[in-house]
Amino acid sequence: MSFCRTINLIAKEEYAVEEDNLVGYRNPGVPLPVADALTEVLRRGAGELLQQAVEVEVAAMVDHFAELRDERGRQRVVRNGYLPERTIQTGIGDVPVRVPRVRDRAGELKLNSSLLPPYLRRTRSVEELLPWLYLKGLSSSDFSGALTALLGAGAPGLSAATISRLKEVWRLEYEHWRKRNLSDKEYVYLWADGIYFGVRLEDARQCILVLIGATKDGRKELLAMTDGYRESEASWYELLLDLKERGLSADPKLAIGDGSLGFWIALPKVFGSTRMQRCWKHKTANVLNKLPKGLQVKAKTELQEIWMAESRAAAEQAYDHFLLTYAAKYPKASDCLSKDREALLTFYDFPALHWQHLRTTNPIESTFATVRLRTNKTRGCVARGGMLAMVFKLTKVAEQKWYKLKGAELLSRLIQGASFKDGILDQTHKVAA
Repeated sequence: MSFCRTINLIAKEEYAVEEDNLVGYRNPGVPLPVADALTEVLRRGAGELLQQAVEVEVAAMVDHFAELRDERGRQRVVRNGYLPERTIQTGIGDVPVRVPRVRDRAGELKLNSSLLPPYLRRTRSVEELLPWLYLKGLSSSDFSGALTALLGAGAPGLSAATISRLKEVWRLEYEHWRKRNLSDKEYVYLWADGIYFGVRLEDARQCILVLIGATKDGRKELLAMTDGYRESEASWYELLLDLKERGLSADPKLAIGDGSLGFWIALPKVFGSTRMQRCWKHKTANVLNKLPKGLQVKAKTELQEIWMAESRAAAEQAYDHFLLTYAAKYPKASDCLSKDREALLTFYDFPALHWQHLRTTNPIESTFATVRLRTNKTRGCVARGGMLAMVFKLTKVAEQKWYKLKGAELLSRLIQGASFKDGILDQTHKVAA
């Protein structure tokens, strides 16, 4: 039976329709909103399609092992009835399904549906909905009402206690992740930052230290996350050394960060050849803070002319112009910019397609702007483990939507030792094959 025909039969069977308006169930006088009727039709159709998909998958599984025979010459892998019916929680309500049981007569193979593996009770979209609602700012006590509206009345396992269990799972996931082996990893770029939140931690001087890395195929990954003491040198050194001890042997080509002295002092002690790029977003804010408000719009445009210049020579010229313009009357602003001149212009020695990724710590800043939506809802003192687990989970969910670097194919040239001038590959520099 076709999907469209199924929907039509369901609609005719369940609802009374008069003059194109849905007026109620078979029981007269019971109104039913059109939206609920449509959801029910979709849910029934989804259930039938899911059952068909599982049947097809199991049939293909049996066919795949059709040549296997037992000692009596019988086909080893066969269907063996059905598992007990279960419901899958989806965005359009609970969908019942019966998964066929597959048996290996020899007992050597464990065969389960990949579409509906054992113990699956919710679709991935619903599984991600729970942490997102919490991390986006919904308090635990509000969950029952909010999820009932989204998933329907009687949806199981959606109480405040669910979130308590989820947070414990997140904590265990974080502990496993932070001890993972890195010997098979190589990162070309690093973005570093220390994140503070508007809530009281157990120690107000604590912040969360974050590293994001760009792999040799251009993907951005959360590399490290831990709590530190005010972004101190000791905290950053401990984090970087831990990465090396877990197998990260190759020095990244470039690290991008703000003016935190702790990171820049610790970096060469662990990754000696990694070059430094100061974040233009942070530097711009620091310089503007030392100028009168009436000059800040003009000064911001002049600063932008530096880091948007097409070549280092043009950037140097714009740099000198800014210092000459403001040095006499506003020496603090001028000194703030001049002291990091070399570190602010390092990106010109890397591919031009990567510049927009290298000039700021936006990969970290944009992600953690979302994290603060959750922490702003938090009241009182936050436990260290709970905060780390919550921040880790949100970041890992966000990581799935991070864009790859433009010009990812150029990363292999950097690893091989190629040099770039004003963003263009230096053809005079011979790279070993």
